[in-house]
Amino acid sequence: MRRTAAAAAVAAALLLPLTACANDAATGTHTGAAPAAGAVDGPKVKIMVGGLDKVVYLPAMLTQRLGFFAEAGVNVELMGEPAGVNAITALLAGDVQGAVGFYDHTIDLQAKGKIVESVVQFSQAPGEVEVVSAKQAGTIRSGADFKGRKLGVTGLGSSTDFLTKYLAVKNGVAVSEFSPIAVGAGQTFIAAMQQGSIDAGMTTDPTVANILDKKIGTVLYDLRTPEGSRAALGGPYPSSSLYMNTDWVNKNKDTIQKLANAFVRTLKWMSIHTPAEIAAKMPADYAQGGAEQYAEAIKATLPMFTTNGVMPPDGLRTVLAVLGAFHPDVRGKEASIDLGRTYTSEFVSKAG
Repeated sequence: MRRTAAAAAVAAALLLPLTACANDAATGTHTGAAPAAGAVDGPKVKIMVGGLDKVVYLPAMLTQRLGFFAEAGVNVELMGEPAGVNAITALLAGDVQGAVGFYDHTIDLQAKGKIVESVVQFSQAPGEVEVVSAKQAGTIRSGADFKGRKLGVTGLGSSTDFLTKYLAVKNGVAVSEFSPIAVGAGQTFIAAMQQGSIDAGMTTDPTVANILDKKIGTVLYDLRTPEGSRAALGGPYPSSSLYMNTDWVNKNKDTIQKLANAFVRTLKWMSIHTPAEIAAKMPADYAQGGAEQYAEAIKATLPMFTTNGVMPPDGLRTVLAVLGAFHPDVRGKEASIDLGRTYTSEFVSKAG
């Protein structure tokens, strides 16, 4: 699809406020941000994250907080955005070199003629939860009950949007038979549920932990573990990752290797530390419901993460099948998607 100029224009408009957020993040004045690490003698990389405080993207900020970027010899500026779809816009426009978001966008983008690839695969399950408002808990018992409902997603075209549509279609409800509502995450999601703007919605921890603690909603589909992913989606679903334009990757392999070294080191660190120890390393304001609740949120989501950044090979077909079930750019064109171009293990395989 010929959207390059349009994407650049949209990104330019979007990135004016986003750049301000990024600058705030660097100084530690923006909610959910950490002070920038000291500069090192190495390349500079801007990475936009589709929600810095979301547990599914925890390795991004944790790597900075542990100092692993600096020790790997790369200067990383993390920029926050509430929905991964906006991170894609910035990536395609060239305003950032990397995005931390869901792997499924690499397939979506290839179907549109854009080649990006996951270079470090953080996870093997979505880490998402479909939560039903307490007021609707008796009437929404599965995706079959999505018909006529208002369903919250972080943003239209986001991975929460993709997964919600799949769960509907899988249960016999067409995407035209319900209303996806973009409500972001955190307090905006919670407010939408409290006010009745949405009947149910897909979100992540720590928002999920807050909702359950306040008894605002109940869990319908729990996709935080590989087992939950298989039950709802038919297999492992590689989600959060660092993905980048393939052309940029091929021209900057030394930089990518430094990033891979830092992220894989973090994933291994996470695998041998407790949720409380992980929580203690994160910015204090990420613990929306207190330190103990935040540690529990991390505990519930930890099973989704890989320990080595390697793409789970049996997950590729799951993601393709999910998108092929409803996505107009992918459905019926699955045979033309080259999954081998959507990820690389070249760098994580060399990371120590």
